[in-house]
Amino acid sequence: MPNRDHHQINRLSWNEGTKAHNSHKGDQAAFFRADGNTLFAEETRLLGDIAGKTLLHLQCNSGQDSLSIANHLGALVTGVDISDEAIRFARQLSVDSGIEAAFIRADIFDFFDENQNQYDIAFASYGALCWLSDLEAWGRGLRSCLRSGGRFVLIDFHPAFATFDEDWNLWHDYMGGKVYEFDSGIGDYVAMTGAAAETDELLPGIENFVNPYPGVEYQWGVAEVVMALLDAGLRLLDLREYSFSNGFRPMDDMRELGERRFGMPERLPQAIPLMLSIVADNP
Repeated sequence: MPNRDHHQINRLSWNEGTKAHNSHKGDQAAFFRADGNTLFAEETRLLGDIAGKTLLHLQCNSGQDSLSIANHLGALVTGVDISDEAIRFARQLSVDSGIEAAFIRADIFDFFDENQNQYDIAFASYGALCWLSDLEAWGRGLRSCLRSGGRFVLIDFHPAFATFDEDWNLWHDYMGGKVYEFDSGIGDYVAMTGAAAETDELLPGIENFVNPYPGVEYQWGVAEVVMALLDAGLRLLDLREYSFSNGFRPMDDMRELGERRFGMPERLPQAIPLMLSIVADNP
């Protein structure tokens, strides 16, 4: 069963972390009014031609990618996130940018239980899997949200990447839903990544951020994620791995590849999976 106690711990942590993240990104409404786009080529390719289709963006954070999908790909977007602060920001950003999208504040497992709609596309990206406490319920919930023939698109950081510590030593378990609890939860990954800020500006914002709330993450392997989808009745269409990281540099010595991408340090092997993508449909 989903661990809703852990989810509420993370809700508080994300509320504080989101404030720090957005403090660095400048005038985001102006960025979007000027046709700004936070999507990478990978998710644009995976989503494909979705103009006029309904899209459910699960764990949508503060809505920047949701609004990019609506504005640049033409989908009718509904975003869902557990963070009160993220949804508050997303709703205001939608108004201020003039880009239409709907945003719902909910634990996605509660959303799955209560949702009465079916969508053409369900989408999740970049830091989604590690917050899922129950993969079986997640898979079933995804299928319940998809119309017949609808697709689920995921792009995320590879779980193999998460087995390393900050010095690239093999340190963490790879699979099994291992639970990791952190005294200080969501960090300021925008400040940490620096040049990978989504918008044209990178401001000092909140400095030396330490989250006062703890966080809880889960470590799932690729096979567990894929089988959760297949066991729910979805059909696997596409599975890929990538040797670079989009928009996130958790280790200081990762190489900048340009266009907000990062690769392995030169002293280490380069063909290490740093991201993965999955496309499945509801046959």
